[in-house]
Amino acid sequence: MAAWRFVALRVLTGQILDWDVPLTLTSAPVRELSGPGGMSGYVEPEYARLIAADGQPTLQEWDTAIFAELDGQIRGGGMIVDTSADSGKWMLRCAGYTSYPHGIPFGGLIQSGLRITPPDPNDGLDKNHDGYVDYTDPPRSIQVGPPPPSYGGPRIDAYDAVRHIWDHLQSFDNGRLDLVVDQHPAGVLLGAEDGSDPYELAWWDTPDCGGAIDTIALQVGFDYLEEHAWTDIDGNNPTITHRLRLGTPRLGRKRTDLRFADGENISKTATPRALGEEFANEVLVLGRGEGATMPRLQLTRPDGRLRRVHVVAEKAATGEAALRARGNRELQSRTQGLYIPMLEVRDHPNAPVGSWSPGDDILVQTHVPWVGDVAIWHRIISDELRTDGTVLLTLKRSDALG
Repeated sequence: MAAWRFVALRVLTGQILDWDVPLTLTSAPVRELSGPGGMSGYVEPEYARLIAADGQPTLQEWDTAIFAELDGQIRGGGMIVDTSADSGKWMLRCAGYTSYPHGIPFGGLIQSGLRITPPDPNDGLDKNHDGYVDYTDPPRSIQVGPPPPSYGGPRIDAYDAVRHIWDHLQSFDNGRLDLVVDQHPAGVLLGAEDGSDPYELAWWDTPDCGGAIDTIALQVGFDYLEEHAWTDIDGNNPTITHRLRLGTPRLGRKRTDLRFADGENISKTATPRALGEEFANEVLVLGRGEGATMPRLQLTRPDGRLRRVHVVAEKAATGEAALRARGNRELQSRTQGLYIPMLEVRDHPNAPVGSWSPGDDILVQTHVPWVGDVAIWHRIISDELRTDGTVLLTLKRSDALG
């Protein structure tokens, strides 16, 4: 297997600082579906003290990014978010670019599907509230009409809201990660059409940017995945580009072209799991608010087993549609059967390393003690490419994710 190379760059400028950082991994690069992923490792203190050509330390928290390259491809990495000294080593922890929005308040305003109440043209014409226009001749000859009905205001696509948040984050000179967000629509509009459940993200509530993105993803039901790749690697100005992929209702595809099987490319399997105490065939979803006015929705899936209830708080939701979407996803994940939480696989012609992506569905064919041979479709939630060439796959049962 080819050797790893660790490339350091300045986050705000994209300038390559070091083409071969002497990093020893303590946790391998991880690509994570709808999460930042990252890696950890250490360098010798002498290297940690180096100053780059721009006069700043080569390795600096929230300033330097390190990316792991193998066979000419970026396999993971991210910004240095934490450093510490330990037993003569300088420890580093890197997190992907999608970790950046977390902890930063949103300073703008996004509104979608607000309830609009038109002005009442009859307002003030019936001060004695008898149902007729005052001071007419003859009296009580003109009835006051009903007020115009309220309606839902303009709505925006869910991805437009995500892009708006990222645009806000990168509008600051010291917040430009050069992360390019996919431009296609989700096809899902935020807020209810009739204005009964508006979506609002307002600066005066100091909402967390990362939390807002994850909430939209959860309510709407879409995936995101960050990708980093070389451009002009053989030219005069090689740089690493950064992209945020968006997929509704999901990223990835069913990989009937790949095979994962005992005796071929599966070297280890984690202990198979059933849901156990996580099983629930009824979900109670609680929305925004307190006390008796709090919106709530109870969903059941009768299956002949004892009633088991799971309570979930969806505090960003006020309308039934959002509560129902959250409840259905929770039920789906809590009523399925046996699954393999992790696999260790090796490079093999049936599924070469790098041929899959987080989000893909793969058929896992393995032997489960006391059950026998099984073939179950699983979805790849993350992959961790180790220095020995094996890959650790974190999985969820496909039919538990909808």
